[in-house]
Amino acid sequence: MFAVLTGAGLSAAAGLNAYIPFLIVALIARFTDVINLPGGWQWIESWWAIGICTLLLISEVVLDKIPAVDSVNDLIGTVVRPATGGIISAATQSAGALDNSSFLRDHEWIAVVGGIVIAGVVHAGKATARPAINLGTVGFGAPIVSTVEDASSVSLSLIAIFIPVLVIVALIVLAWGGFVFVRRMRSFARRRRYAENTS
Repeated sequence: MFAVLTGAGLSAAAGLNAYIPFLIVALIARFTDVINLPGGWQWIESWWAIGICTLLLISEVVLDKIPAVDSVNDLIGTVVRPATGGIISAATQSAGALDNSSFLRDHEWIAVVGGIVIAGVVHAGKATARPAINLGTVGFGAPIVSTVEDASSVSLSLIAIFIPVLVIVALIVLAWGGFVFVRRMRSFARRRRYAENTS
């Protein structure tokens, strides 16, 4: 059960930023015994994977904060984020240190599909909301929202690994926060348009 929650939390984090949960899992697996990745997934903690992921994370953090460029980045993320969610979900659910379920180890495809779906749903929400936020704030909202998304991805990743029982609560809070934020941005955009039309 804990492995499933861990995989779900990491997949959701990947939907916000593909490289943060990957890098966190890689570093924790490399330097601690909290996650012991099975043979087929040990490449995740290799130095080359950590190095490439670090470079991709730096580019993601920069590009996602630039209005309009962030939407192009989200278009690329339509493939990358769900794929990363599937990989991370399968790798962590197969890790013996998280769960002793032989079923999960023998049926990794379930974790892959689940991770793809969860990351895809979160990514779709992010990609849909971002253009509205950019228009509503004339681009000023992009770096703020991106920073909040990155912080949420880090927090969700750490919760998923160290306190998986709280993943459900974290996902509910994330969904509620996103809903409230998008509503406020749309309301702000409507007021702005109204003010422009009446002036």
